[in-house]
This record gives sequence, C-alpha cells and structure tokens, in this order.
Amino acid sequence: MSELRGVGIGQGVAHGPIARMAARLEPPRDEKSTKTPDDEKAAVAEAVAAVAAELNARGERAGGAARDVLEAQAMMAEDPTLEEGVHARIDAGSTGEWAVHAAFAEFAETLQAMGGYLGERAADLADVAQRVIAHLRGVSAPGVPDPGHPFVLVAPDLAPADTVLLDLDKVLAVVTTEGGPTSHTAILAGDKGIVAVVGTGETDELVDGATVIVDAASGVVTVDPSDEQLAEAAERAAAREAAASAPVTPGALADGTPVPLLANLGNPDGAAEAVALGAEGVGLFRTEFLFLSSEEAPTVESQTASYTRLLEAFPGKKVVVRALDAGADKPLKFLTDAGEENPALGRRGLRALRHHEEVLRDQLTALANAEAATDADLWVMAPMVATVEEADYFTRIAREHGIKTAGVMIEVPSVALLADAVFEVTDFGSVGTNDLVQYTMAADRMLGSVSSYQDPWHPAVLRLIAEIGRAGTRRGKPVGICGQAAADPLLAVVLVGLGATTLSMSPPALVDVRAELKKHTLDDARRIAEAAVAASDAASARAAAQAAASA
Repeated sequence: MSELRGVGIGQGVAHGPIARMAARLEPPRDEKSTKTPDDEKAAVAEAVAAVAAELNARGERAGGAARDVLEAQAMMAEDPTLEEGVHARIDAGSTGEWAVHAAFAEFAETLQAMGGYLGERAADLADVAQRVIAHLRGVSAPGVPDPGHPFVLVAPDLAPADTVLLDLDKVLAVVTTEGGPTSHTAILAGDKGIVAVVGTGETDELVDGATVIVDAASGVVTVDPSDEQLAEAAERAAAREAAASAPVTPGALADGTPVPLLANLGNPDGAAEAVALGAEGVGLFRTEFLFLSSEEAPTVESQTASYTRLLEAFPGKKVVVRALDAGADKPLKFLTDAGEENPALGRRGLRALRHHEEVLRDQLTALANAEAATDADLWVMAPMVATVEEADYFTRIAREHGIKTAGVMIEVPSVALLADAVFEVTDFGSVGTNDLVQYTMAADRMLGSVSSYQDPWHPAVLRLIAEIGRAGTRRGKPVGICGQAAADPLLAVVLVGLGATTLSMSPPALVDVRAELKKHTLDDARRIAEAAVAASDAASARAAAQAAASA
C-alpha cells in the first residue's frame, strides 16, 4: 500500500481498478511536404473547422458550464494567431501535420509561461492539436478507455471534451497526474460531482488494473489498499450516497439554528438544477453573461427578460443579484478603461459602473421590472466597493430605481474593517472570499506563481470575516458568504461561527455542506471558528478547526 497526494475536488470517495487514458498520438515528423501550400492549408482549415464543430456539438449536448468550456476551446482552435503560425510553417515547406504540431506547441509554451488561468489552458490547446492532427491522419482522436467494467480513470490531464461526456455509470473517479485546482478537469469535475484528485505527479504505481481508493476529501490516492481500507471507503461512500438521496431539508445546525443554503449561478439555465439540489434561493447571480460577448450594453428589455426568467424559478425565495462586475480579468470595450497596468486595482466593479452610470441605471431598471413581474424576493448588491461613501451611493441609486433591498459585496479589506459604518447605509453585506483573499494577501488570484497564497483558511482573512460578522450582529444586518470558501464543508461551519447568516455555493456542494452543518451546534461552530482564527497560517487554521470539530 502506498499513498499519492494531490488536490481533492469535492468531498467524495470511491475505489476501483485503474484504466489509463489511451496514449497520445505520435508526433508528426518534420519533413518537406509533397503537396502545394494551398492544398496543405485547405486540409488544415477543414480539419480545424471539423474539430471546432465537434467541440461545439459536445458542448451543446453537455450544457451548463461544460458548454462554456468547450465553446472556448473551439474558439481557441480557430484563433487567427494560431492560423498565422500554421500558414507560416506551411509556406516554409512543412506538412500541415507538422505545422499544426509546432504552431500549437509554441503557443502552448507561451501560455504556460504566463501561468495561472492562462497556463492551465495550455493543456486544452494540446488536446485541440491532437484532435486536428488525428483528423488530418483520418484516425480517431485519443479518448477515454472502455475496459468493459467500472474503473478509475487515470490520465496526465483530461481535455474538456472528454471530461464533460464521461459516462458516470462507468467512471468511478478521476485521477490526473498533472493540472491544478483551476484546471478545466478540476472545474468540470466539481460541476459534474465527479470524485477527483488532480496533480498527483506521475508514478509507476498508477498502472492499468491496480486497485486504488480516491479520497477527494483528503486529496489522497491509496494504491493497493488493505481490505479494511476498502471497507471503510465503501462505508463512507454509502453514507454520502444516503445523505445525497435523503429528502432535502433547509440548511441548519444541529441545534436547529437556520443557515439558509443558496446557490451561485451565472446563467438562468442553472436554476432548475439548483432547485433540485435543495438551493433555498440564490446567493450570487452573476450578470456578466449578458454583457461579456456584447460590443455594447444590452437593452433594458433584453435584460428584463433574462432576469425575469431567473426570478420565476424561485417564487417566494431570496435571489441576490450582483450588478455588473466588469474590469480586471473581465474587460468590456464599452465600460472599462484600457491600458491599466494593474486592472485588479483599477476602475473595475462599481467604479466602472459609476463612471458609466447609464449602464448601472439601465440594469437597475431591468431588475426592478423583473421583480415587479414575479414573486421572488430580489436583493441587489454592488461589486468591488471600497468605501462607505460608495456603499451609500449604491444604496441611494438602487432605491431611486425601486430596488427594496440593496447591499454590497465585501471583498476589499477596507470595507471589512469599516463594516459597522457600511451597515449603517446599506441593507446587507455578502463576502466574496475569492477577492477578499486576493486583496488581503496581495496575491493575484489569476497568477499561478502566487497560488499558495490563495487560501481562504488564512487567519488574516478569517479575522476580517469575524469583524464583518460582529458588525452584522450589532447592526442587525444579514451577512452572506458567496465565495468558494462556502463550498468547503468544515470552513462553512467556521464561517457560521464567525457570524455568517447564509452560505452560497455551486449547487453540487450543497449536499456536503448541509450534512456537515447538521453535525455541529452554534456553540460548536463558534468554538471551532475560535480555534481557526487563533492560528498563524492557513494550514494551522485548518488543522485546528479539524481538531476542534472532532473534540
């Protein structure tokens, strides 16, 4: 028996025999083409178009976040910069296969050097190249194996096109030797509820047929486990399955303290799944999807239609909508400034909306129209608020447009420290933990080289949240959590202990968080939170909370 460690996605556990992803295609040889450049270019263009069409078709079948990922991959295949690189090599005498292989590899190296989110896209680009070359050769692209029985899939990394169409009746779990928590494998595994551990590193032990336990909760892959370990894993998996199939109940602690569990959504299409998984409303609806693909701001009418569709899915329930959060990694031609050296610290979020107030006013008008047409309880909040004056400005302009409940995102330390004053002028606060970690730790959340700082367990972050919780209690104002931290079951307990009144997360995480909350009373949650806050670093805080939770 041996153990490999990686990053666990979700809280599940599964075991079974390994089946490895089929070997990749042999790279083409660098040799002179016997065809004309025009013939080679035409063949490559046809292959790229076919691959892009296949990726888009898979996205349509998969839906949800998978569709967005595969559409992005299809766009990547048809990137003009790549086409220029391919054509230059063909004009120099290369074959189409070699030109694709070399041009895509060069671009992938550029992405890897950039690190972070873009670095993770290098693997996606390599998958596209393999598919294009396979099409040129007239052979099938490498894909998921089919050993004829349920299996644990092991691969260097999974392409989005493979991940989204995994047969979950056969694939018990996924282990990747490469990739990280922001890889598309991790994102899509979380979205589909697949048990996964990513980034274990390559080893000779992960061979076809070897039995493994994949424990996502601890990020451990156990190779050749004992009978006792297999029995324990099976018992945990059965308990988790029972919890998932149990009647959905409102989120609450063991002593009955209610903790409403809400969903984070980026599109009205996800509403039905969220309701089925027990979402008691929406804690964060991102409105960017209406704007990011547009050359100009959408009309009030089109926005009203989209918001109405969302609100109709939650009659009588709370729906918290975030005003457009553009800027930084989400620039818009008609809204955000170009040429900022540090856009995460520039005119983004409310700052950009205030500079183009007509965009904010149209959005608030559309939201008020949608609320008037439905029975949902609409709350609206402003992104990237840094001062009390900004909180007051947003509340006043929201009221002017008929919004009854207006609040702010708390994702900047200045607002956390001034939460008392902020709650004097606004109705609620919602903590965006991803950005709060970024700004507290002075570490770009998109930059891989500083990813070790991106841990919401850090006591500095927890102490800021404690300050917000105390201010909310004093002022009688709700404090929500709508960042990734709320999806970590034990951290969710800590956040409640620090004063959070609601938790919002991606819908697949609701089951595990609901189950963990039921294990602890409010006094327990406060005691566990106190232990975490007293630590000096993220790892110690997590360990202290685990010890306090099991005491």
